Amino acid sequence: MRDLVPDLPDVVQLREELIDEVDGGRFPGLFLVITGTPAFFDGQQGARRLPPLAQRLATDFSTDPRFDSPRAVQLRLTGFDLPKLVELGATVRDLFAMGARHPERVASLVDDAYLSELAKAVTGGLGGQVGVAPRVFLRKLVADVLDRVDYLDGFDPRRDYRLTLSSSELSEVERNAAASTLRAGSADEVELDL
Repeated sequence: MRDLVPDLPDVVQLREELIDEVDGGRFPGLFLVITGTPAFFDGQQGARRLPPLAQRLATDFSTDPRFDSPRAVQLRLTGFDLPKLVELGATVRDLFAMGARHPERVASLVDDAYLSELAKAVTGGLGGQVGVAPRVFLRKLVADVLDRVDYLDGFDPRRDYRLTLSSSELSEVERNAAASTLRAGSADEVELDL
């Protein structure tokens, strides 16, 4: 079984060969996305082990992030804030509406104001940590709100939907964020069963 798993240098070399092929025009129109941790890009065991690959992936992130080129070999991912979360929700809503049975209902009942309310509720349920909220927000938006608006004629999310977050649907990071909303502000707020 161990023979089936290539060594790390082999994987890095295969990745370099793939990038060479893409760069050489072998796959016209292909947009290649490689994700990695800072250790992959900057660590001794990552891309730096192969200088040609490291040179191709090198990107200067010391500049103002507002002016990053969307065509750079690496894209800087800035953290989520509430407006970006609402914008993401609007994009998902618009894509959902394109395939919905009742696109006009989806657009009118799940407007930007409602998306903002839902984003604030999800974020608040996760201790106000917007960076932890996108997965839960999108899950609630699609499964609990958009599907119901499209398939259940009488459903109005402002009237008929109340956000619930159960620990069974949250990741460990999300559960920790949710638990932070339950912490007492002072020793006087802690209730003890005596």
